[in-house]
Amino acid sequence: MAKDLTTSEIERQNILNNSYALAEIEKAAGVQGIVFEGKAVLLKEQVADFFEVTPRTIDNYLEKNGEELRKNGYEVLKGNRLNSLKIIIKSLDVNETEFVNISKSPQLGVFDFRAFLNLAMLMSESERARLLRQAILDIVIDVINQRTGGGTKYINQRDEDFLHSSFIEENYRKQFTDALKDYVAMGNFKYAVYTDKIYVSIFREDAKEYRKILKLEAQDSVRSTFYSEILDLISAYECGFADVLKQAFDKKGRQLAYYEVDTLFKQFESQSHWKPLIEKARNKMASRDLAFRDALHHQLKDYVTPLQRDEFERFIGERSKDLEKRLEDAKDVMKRLKDRE
Repeated sequence: MAKDLTTSEIERQNILNNSYALAEIEKAAGVQGIVFEGKAVLLKEQVADFFEVTPRTIDNYLEKNGEELRKNGYEVLKGNRLNSLKIIIKSLDVNETEFVNISKSPQLGVFDFRAFLNLAMLMSESERARLLRQAILDIVIDVINQRTGGGTKYINQRDEDFLHSSFIEENYRKQFTDALKDYVAMGNFKYAVYTDKIYVSIFREDAKEYRKILKLEAQDSVRSTFYSEILDLISAYECGFADVLKQAFDKKGRQLAYYEVDTLFKQFESQSHWKPLIEKARNKMASRDLAFRDALHHQLKDYVTPLQRDEFERFIGERSKDLEKRLEDAKDVMKRLKDRE
C-alpha cells in the first residue's frame, strides 16, 4: 500500500515510535549534530542547510506543525540550558558572524534526531527530504522483516501472550461448536455462519473479507493470525453464547431454529459490557495491522492510532520470539513440572 508520509500523522508517528527502525535510519542518514545533554541536536539553520531550504521554510513548518514536532523532540532552549549550549557551540568551528547572532539570542530552537526526521516526513518542498522519506520507508520494512524472520503474516504469534490465548481459545471453541451441534437445528454450515457473526460483531469483517485484506492463502488459518486480545474476546463470545444456546435449549426442550438463534445472537452482542472490549480489540487490530502488515481494514479505519513504543518492543523487540521458540520453552517448562511429580 502506497504511503504518503507528508499527509499521514499516524504513519509518521509509527515510524518515530519504532526505536529499532530509528537506529537504522540514523545510521543511514549520517546527520552530524551538536552533542548536547548526551544526544545530538541541530539548529534551525543546520536543518535548513541539510534540506536545502530557507530558515523561513522551517519556521513555517514549526508554525503549522509545532505541536507534533515538539512531541517528537523539538524544543526551545532558554536560561541555563541555553547558556550551556552556547558554550558548546562556541567551542566548535562555527562562523564568527553566525555565532554572534546565536550568542545574542534569548532563546534557541533545537531539533533532536526524531524531530529532524519528523520534519523530513512533513516537508514537501525539499528533494532531499523526499529521498530521505523513500529511504525511511525501505528501512522500516527491512527492519520489521529482518526482526520477524522475513514476513509479518504471523507477527501476532511473536507476542508473549499469544500462546496462552490460543490454547484457551481452542477450549472455548470446542464448547461453542458443541453447543451449535447439540442445540441448533441447522446443517454443518452453521459453524461458519455463527463464526462469521462473531467476527463481524467484533471487527466488522467475515472470514472471507479478513483473508482478502491480509492476503492469506487457502491453507492459512485465520485464527493463527489473530492478536491475543482478539482471541481473548472471541473466547468470551464463544463461551458466553454457548451458554445462551444451552439455556434456550433447556427452556424450549428442543433444538433451536436459525431465526431463533439469530435473535439470541443479536441480543447477546448488544449487551453494553461488550462495548469497551470491542473498541479496544478494533483499535489493536486496525493499528497493528496497518503498522506491521501494511494492511488497512477499511471498516476499522476510524479506530487506527499510532502504535506506542512498547508495541514495537512487544512484537519485534527483545520480548518477542517466534512461535517455535515459545513452544520449545513451554515444552521445557512442562517437562520440569512433570519431573517434580
